[in-house]
Amino acid sequence: MFSIIIPSFNNINYLKICISSLKKNSFYKNQIIVHINIGNDNSIEYLKSENIDYSYTNYNSGICKGVNMASKLATTNFIVYAHDDFYFCPNWDKFIFDEIQKIGHDKFYLSSSTIGTYGNSLNCGDSHKNFDEEKFLQHYDDIKFKDLQGSTWAPHVVHKSLWFKVDGFSEEFFPGAGSDPDFNMKLWNEGVRLFKTISNSKIYHFKSKTLRRHVSSVGSKSSKIFLKKWGVSIKFFKKYYLESGTIFLKELEGPKKSFFYFFELLLCKINYFYLKILNKS
Repeated sequence: MFSIIIPSFNNINYLKICISSLKKNSFYKNQIIVHINIGNDNSIEYLKSENIDYSYTNYNSGICKGVNMASKLATTNFIVYAHDDFYFCPNWDKFIFDEIQKIGHDKFYLSSSTIGTYGNSLNCGDSHKNFDEEKFLQHYDDIKFKDLQGSTWAPHVVHKSLWFKVDGFSEEFFPGAGSDPDFNMKLWNEGVRLFKTISNSKIYHFKSKTLRRHVSSVGSKSSKIFLKKWGVSIKFFKKYYLESGTIFLKELEGPKKSFFYFFELLLCKINYFYLKILNKS
């Protein structure tokens, strides 16, 4: 049904939890593809023992390049991008596919809802060492979400034809921060207006164990790359184009152009030209 792509950088303890949850809790028989960066934690041997497809670099290729490499191994019509520090809840994929069947076209970007150890979520451990799977499975469905507009987060699913039409993730966003909204912008330019978080498809997230061990001060860098590439900030794009975090009502139509829209757009353009001048100096 789905080709689930998971980049992993020497993170085998979380990767095992992630893959175990996919095998136990998926409704459909899905393809799992892992991209291994370096892999000196015996992750390749583990994948071979589990008969899981994988791609490999003997250096830290970053998330974007790794996912793009892995996507070439996809055998299904739908590509799911996921992190290795996710635990997938029962029937997560059935709820996603039920939604796809209702849509009736291929121009969509759907995400699962995230349960974490923060905010209004359920604390069942913040690491592989103290994760209480039994407690989690007893209580995860007590947490209720609403369908949300403007998703830009993983795990997300798109049609494979759309993935390759926009050339997957943009590899200039190394090691990966900022690549999600950039991917959304590329989809927007291809006419996608359905960016939706599905309330009953759920995953548990171990507080970004995938990136934070290896990334420092990348947020500002990725924001600058996005601004220089698209002429607007990530914040502006998510607020006015995607309406991120609002209750989902229908497919998006385009930015609502108010005074604040034009004022914030002007600020984006000022920052854009400032960056251009800095690059020339």
